[in-house]
Formats: sequence, C-alpha cells, structure tokens
Amino acid sequence: MTDELRCSAKGCRADATRAILWNNPRLHTPNRRKTWLACDEHLDHLRDFLNLRGFYLSDVSIDEIPEDAG
Repeated sequence: MTDELRCSAKGCRADATRAILWNNPRLHTPNRRKTWLACDEHLDHLRDFLNLRGFYLSDVSIDEIPEDAG
C-alpha cells in the first residue's frame, strides 16, 4: 500500500511513511481531519508548517490513517 502513497511536500516523490492529521478551524468543523502524507525527510517540515498555523492535530503511521480522515 505505501508504494501508492507519496509525500505531500512540494516536488517530493518519495513514499509516505506517516500521515499528518490537521484541521483549519476557520474552514472545517471541529471533528473534520484533513490528511497530508509525509516521507521521513519531510515529516518535521510539514508538521512545523501546520503547527505554526495552529492546524496540526497529530500524525500516525500510514497503516493507521483513520477511515474518516480526508
């Protein structure tokens, strides 16, 4: 499955190893969880980007992505 999932970082084509769950409270209901995929190299960068904006919720392994995350 992971060979189908690519990192969300701009220009990156690496396989994703983590899913970052986030929510923009100005656009989404509180229970909505959006997903960005991250490779090991870009995980901290993507997490920091979302944290600075107050959007970061958590991150999970690719195998643990919640079914209701989008």
